[in-house]
Order: sequence, then C-alpha cells, then structure tokens
Amino acid sequence: MVQTKYPNTPYPTNLTRIDTNAIDPLDSDKYFNNFFNFPVEVSSNVDSAIVAHFEQISDNKESARALASAVIYTAIKQGINPMAALDEFKKIPLGDLSTYTALFLNFERIGTSFLGLKNRPAQNKYVSRAILP
Repeated sequence: MVQTKYPNTPYPTNLTRIDTNAIDPLDSDKYFNNFFNFPVEVSSNVDSAIVAHFEQISDNKESARALASAVIYTAIKQGINPMAALDEFKKIPLGDLSTYTALFLNFERIGTSFLGLKNRPAQNKYVSRAILP
C-alpha cells in the first residue's frame, strides 16, 4: 500500500485525489433518469376532466390539481390512456381511494421504495397470545 501526502491534507492517505473539474454536470440528469425531460401532452378536455374529478373529492383545489397532474403523468408514462385511468378512479369507493392512488403513483417508483402503503401482516393467534402486554 502506497501512502502519499497531499499538500492540503495533514494526514497520509492511500486514496487518489478527486478532480472536481472532471465531474460532468449532467450526471444529475442521469441520476434522475430524465424525470423532468419526459414530455406530457394531453388535451385541455382531458386535463379539465381529471382535475374536476379530484376537486370534487378533495377539499383543497391545489392538492387536487397536483394529484391530477401526477395521475396524468403516471398514466402517460405507463402507456395508459389518462381517461381510462380516470374511469378506474371513479370506480373506487372513497374509503379505498387513498390506497389505490398511492399504489397507482408507485408504479413509477422502484419496487423497494413504495410510499404511502401500510403493511399490517396477520398475526398468528398463538404468537400474539404468548406476548405479554
């Protein structure tokens, strides 16, 4: 192991120096996998219909618009017609809507990082009986 001492570091090291000028500024675009470069185009009728649906079931108009845009983006990215996605959202009872929405939006996430879902596994009655409160 070769240890060198750089002029600006007080301790010897075997690590090579990193040239910060060689870092490509476009690496952040590669990291986000062109998330912000994906063109989303829908007609104003489709946009208005989806926004109106979420405004009906939400108290906050800003959150309804943000949710509608996320649903439109996810549907287009998955190759689903946004109006077909809206028809599926209309079939969902209000009690299950938040879980369905989280699952639908998580289609674009990596499978190990789902957000908004709670997993409550069934407890074995013999195990739960053996645990003292």
